[in-house]
Amino acid sequence: MSHVTPVRWYRQSQILENLSDKYVFITGCDTGFGNLLAKQLDKRGMKVLASCLTNEGAENLKKETSSRLQTVILDITQSQSVSSAAKLATNIVGDEGLWGLVNNAGSGLSLAPNSWQTKEDFAKVLDVNLLGPFDLTVNLLPLLIKARGRIVNVSSCAARLSITGGGYGPSKFGVEALSDSLRRELHDFGVKVSIIEPGAFQTKMCTKEPHLKNLERLWSNVSSQMKDYFGEQYYQKYAQGLVHIFSSASPKLHQVTDCMEHALTAVHPWTRYAPGLDAKLYYIPLSYVPTVLSDYELCRSSPKPAHCLM
Repeated sequence: MSHVTPVRWYRQSQILENLSDKYVFITGCDTGFGNLLAKQLDKRGMKVLASCLTNEGAENLKKETSSRLQTVILDITQSQSVSSAAKLATNIVGDEGLWGLVNNAGSGLSLAPNSWQTKEDFAKVLDVNLLGPFDLTVNLLPLLIKARGRIVNVSSCAARLSITGGGYGPSKFGVEALSDSLRRELHDFGVKVSIIEPGAFQTKMCTKEPHLKNLERLWSNVSSQMKDYFGEQYYQKYAQGLVHIFSSASPKLHQVTDCMEHALTAVHPWTRYAPGLDAKLYYIPLSYVPTVLSDYELCRSSPKPAHCLM
């Protein structure tokens, strides 16, 4: 949360009553932000429906939370799984409706030049980060409208400034657009929509090995002509750049989950939250400067293709 005036501090510090009566559905609770948020809200006494991709993730979460918390196995990319999870949520919440939906599950395994990737590479990320959350949100909307509840969508500072190629940035730009349209569409129903735009944090998504392995796979499949254009040095420096991003990721995951909690429990939730110093001090401010300046800043430290060095 950023520095605020006393009036704004008072306004944002007002918290809803009867939190123990409210149900919240969270996706991506195996690890990371979703896992921490589920524990955080459970301690607050809220009724958490935590969706996990794996049985192992669900069992581990149950061991660390109260009997109030219920887990749901959900593959956000499969409509049948989404539909089943929505029906289960409907049966659980009953006439109370659903107070909160946190679309947290995500994939970032696409950080590489666009020209090295295929339509399938993009589709995998879009399915998890954009189409899946859309599918789940639409399925749960009747419950959210009944409770006049909250939708919290996890975007990224990369939705303000495209810093790499691949499907991650476009998917998060899509989350922003989806959130904006939902916020306006649902305003008259009393449903509020908030967007979380984190910088880099030390979650499973910031584990370097899968990203480097994927980058190696993409590079190995690039045509010989494109390899000549880019060059081996470009590939190596791109990999080094990814390692730098991940090594600078913050371990303070609570900064993100505190924003999520505020969006769910505050009388006056914010429309956008930007946890992380890199988001606040670099990515988001840079997204507001003239394009020629942001392009210069991002391009000056980027690797140079071999073709351009000839």
